[in-house]
Amino acid sequence: MKKYLILLFALPLFAGLENLQLQKALKLLEEKNLELKVSRFEAQMRAYEAQAAKGHHFGKLDVTVSGMRSNDAGNVFGFKLASREATFGDFGFSEFLSPLGQAIYDASQDIPPQDMSGLLAVQPGDLNYPEARNHFQTKFSYMLPLYTGGKLTEYGRITESMHQMSLFDTKQLRNEKIFQTKKAFYDISLVENYIGNLSKILNNINRLENIVSTMKKEGYAQNIDLLEVQARKAEALSMYNQAKLNRDLAYQFLSFLLNTEVTSIERISDIAPIPNIDPKNIEAKNIDIQKAMLGEKIADMAVGVEAANFLPTVGAFAEYGSADDKFLNEFKQKDSYTVGVQLQWNLFSGGTDYANLEKAKVNRLKVQSQVALAKSGINLKAKKLETEIRSKDADVKSYQKQLQFARKVYENYQGRYQEGMVSISDVLIKQSKELEMLLKLLTVKNDRNTKVFELNCLLNSCNI
Repeated sequence: MKKYLILLFALPLFAGLENLQLQKALKLLEEKNLELKVSRFEAQMRAYEAQAAKGHHFGKLDVTVSGMRSNDAGNVFGFKLASREATFGDFGFSEFLSPLGQAIYDASQDIPPQDMSGLLAVQPGDLNYPEARNHFQTKFSYMLPLYTGGKLTEYGRITESMHQMSLFDTKQLRNEKIFQTKKAFYDISLVENYIGNLSKILNNINRLENIVSTMKKEGYAQNIDLLEVQARKAEALSMYNQAKLNRDLAYQFLSFLLNTEVTSIERISDIAPIPNIDPKNIEAKNIDIQKAMLGEKIADMAVGVEAANFLPTVGAFAEYGSADDKFLNEFKQKDSYTVGVQLQWNLFSGGTDYANLEKAKVNRLKVQSQVALAKSGINLKAKKLETEIRSKDADVKSYQKQLQFARKVYENYQGRYQEGMVSISDVLIKQSKELEMLLKLLTVKNDRNTKVFELNCLLNSCNI
């Protein structure tokens, strides 16, 4: 019994959202859409890249701690020098001073001097075969760029601009997802309206089927008339089922966009309102134009980067550390430092730097042309979409009138069929015209709404 109660209370947790409103759906989109999350992470990464580029202005401080042990003569002598512990004994003076002292003593006693030339050929064992020694060294190194010809500054500006570009990409993706969410709501509302109309048509066909069946029993209709009505009923039923499948698919897509299961929505008008078009604001608001203008700035910065290759770079460095045969032993007593400045200037590169600079300049001209093309192209597209929407509006009104007329004609022919004035084929032809107008009206409304949403995104007016 407890299991059944737990299941009963848990069912609402697994149920999808019902009667979801458009505004709430847009808020869910903002919070849960996975593509938007990925895009925001990408923008965040670009922000850190910009921060890292700025950090190069402050230089780099490293600490290096090394521990070694060696009996190599050069290493051991170097270790002692670094530890400030080298003595004359390390040079083998113990083997040099004894013969030298004997020679000095003999000279003081008026003893004839011996041949000392062999002394220089002595290989001191203390120097050549030292005992193994430990060596621990701790060193702090700081390097600072003083002048780079503006290259670091331009790199910082470029990475910051790339961050801005990623924000534009995120905003553009957000507009696209809002467009898709709104379109899903309008599509569902539109197909619900379509399903409702198909239900009425099916009811009419059912009534017609009953009329034909009754007339057949009375001998006023033939079996072929009934079969013809049933065939039309099967066609309408197929359209009805297909419409429901399309509605289910729209709900699945909406659930994917919101990353949340949605079972029903609060229906809205199946005609999306046309946004106000201000030609003066198109260039200021359109994201593609803003991205193109930012790309022009980046191209200009790239020219500055290439021009910096003709200028010298100057950097400063400083090192401070200490070494001993024991880790951090007598650090202050044995410390040392090194400071310096370095200038590097490339005087010849075989024309490579010049070619790269000219390439950057040409790319800047290309981007400038792309900006002009984007501005004119976006304005043209906005005017085209507005014209197409107006044309679709006229089509919607026309098909609505034709649908109303087709329904009246069908009702008239149904009455005339009962009076024996027309055949069942004539009635079904008129009923087929009603289905045709209904389908055309659905299609033109869907096309119109799509163009309205495209225009909204073009104007960057897909706001929540």
